[in-house]
Amino acid sequence: MQFRDHHDKTRYVNRMFGRIASRYDWGNRVLSLGRDQSWRRRAVDMLDPTPDHWVLDVGAGTGDLSLYLARRAGAVVALDFSQRMMGIGADKAAKSGVQDRVCFVAADALRLPFADDSFDGTAVAFTIRNFVSLDDGLAEIHRVLRPGGRLVCLEFTRPPSSLLNWLYQPYLKYLVPLIGGRISGDRDAYRYLAASINAFPVAEELAGAMRDAGFMKVEWRYLNMATVAIHVTHKDASPVPQPQAGTPS
Repeated sequence: MQFRDHHDKTRYVNRMFGRIASRYDWGNRVLSLGRDQSWRRRAVDMLDPTPDHWVLDVGAGTGDLSLYLARRAGAVVALDFSQRMMGIGADKAAKSGVQDRVCFVAADALRLPFADDSFDGTAVAFTIRNFVSLDDGLAEIHRVLRPGGRLVCLEFTRPPSSLLNWLYQPYLKYLVPLIGGRISGDRDAYRYLAASINAFPVAEELAGAMRDAGFMKVEWRYLNMATVAIHVTHKDASPVPQPQAGTPS
């Protein structure tokens, strides 16, 4: 799937999620065979927030990950650019009784409206491949994390095994659009899903991009026959060395 420029992709993705928002959760359950919620819980376990932590959920969508985070963190900022998705998320937070700990914010992940060193942890679930610039998005997440703060990223990937990837591709290219289209009434949205997975860096390459953005000790593990990966990393806790004043001559 080709886009003219970054703005074109941003508009497309925003409108797409607006169209499928009401059936998005159901599509996730069906296409993952009910496993996607356990993947989110695993991501929360790896982030390991505590009651004194402020956590940012980038690309929060309908709030599934934010709700799990809110049960353990002191406060969660759920950020997304789709108003319809966030509206569903806010309703779910109220029904779950965690609305006092989750704040929904409409914003662009590439221009986070927060000061440097604002959050103790950041989570990104099935969102990072939609960034129009992976490098810029990672740089923004790094900027708003406090020193020592952790990033956990849950995302679809392609299996490193050529055999597994060969078996995976027909499912991704044909069954995902067929099933997703039946559920949502929007087959194009799920064609985009398949195309975005194939266009996105594989797990090892994503780890390299995280290191390039300044993150430390990047680790990842595969789930679901290596079609999903969870990366965990952190911002360096060491103080930034200050330049020494020159000796006057």
